[in-house]
Amino acid sequence: MKKALVKTDFHFPGQKSVYHGKVRDVYNINDEVLVMVATDRISAFDVILPEGIPYKGQMLSQIAAKFLDATTDICPNWKLATPDPMVTVGVQCQGFPVEMIVRGYLCGSAWRAYKSGVREICGVKLPEGMKENEKFPEPIITPTTKAEIGEHDQDISKEEILAKGLATPEEYALLEQYTLALFKRGTEIAAARGLILVDTKYEFGKHDGKIYLMDEIHTPDSSRYFYSEGYEERFAKGEPQKQLSKEFVREWLMENNFQGKPGQVVPEMTPAIVEGISNRYIELYEHITGETFVKEETDDLLNRIEKNVTAYLTNK
Repeated sequence: MKKALVKTDFHFPGQKSVYHGKVRDVYNINDEVLVMVATDRISAFDVILPEGIPYKGQMLSQIAAKFLDATTDICPNWKLATPDPMVTVGVQCQGFPVEMIVRGYLCGSAWRAYKSGVREICGVKLPEGMKENEKFPEPIITPTTKAEIGEHDQDISKEEILAKGLATPEEYALLEQYTLALFKRGTEIAAARGLILVDTKYEFGKHDGKIYLMDEIHTPDSSRYFYSEGYEERFAKGEPQKQLSKEFVREWLMENNFQGKPGQVVPEMTPAIVEGISNRYIELYEHITGETFVKEETDDLLNRIEKNVTAYLTNK
């Protein structure tokens, strides 16, 4: 099995600090640019799982870069360069402490809540009589707070965001506008590949007074995709949709009695399980990009990344 990158501890030129997230390690260079390393860590239910997934970081980084480049006409984004297949370098922004989640279909955690009787999520009222995986009349925005490591993201409404001063009314209006326009573009790109973009999340921040799209976009970590072919038939029969997303990891965990709750233990991630997850990520990459995934060498990931990023920072 190929090696997975699960931990970094770089010391880049001009480095002032580093933030280790669930999946990404973000290095602050002179309070001007950020070096974001997409590791091979994988998280579910806000828990970092014990095994890394080979090539996952490369895939996430390359998908995100592709979609950031494909949406620059909608809103400015933070990306400056991709000096390594697992790295994005971008403008440092002051992030809004919320994630803009947009849903086109009723599934996942929203369906689990709906099934239990919930009819309002994040201040958005949901129609009665909906079924699992049913398309909403219009996409809905259901923001969450951006939690620290080890804490769960919490649903939050537009009204609460404004009341807490997490964004001004003008800023939030622009966040909503960008979110819906990005989701529309992502939906169109997915449809051209025989996929349905079911739901996704976006993160935004400010730089020099302007709002920028940050982080990843339309990756399997931040998005859920269904296959278009057979969707209607499966929906009519009440059957599970064939999907490309991280949801299959969550489902595997739930089948093995793990949902991130106190006292629960992550099931054993055997080499076969790890390889299966890696292959599913490759499948999504190739479907959503329409390109064959080219596996980069994994024998000396740390040295490769350090060399490539240092060369970029020294020469930029």
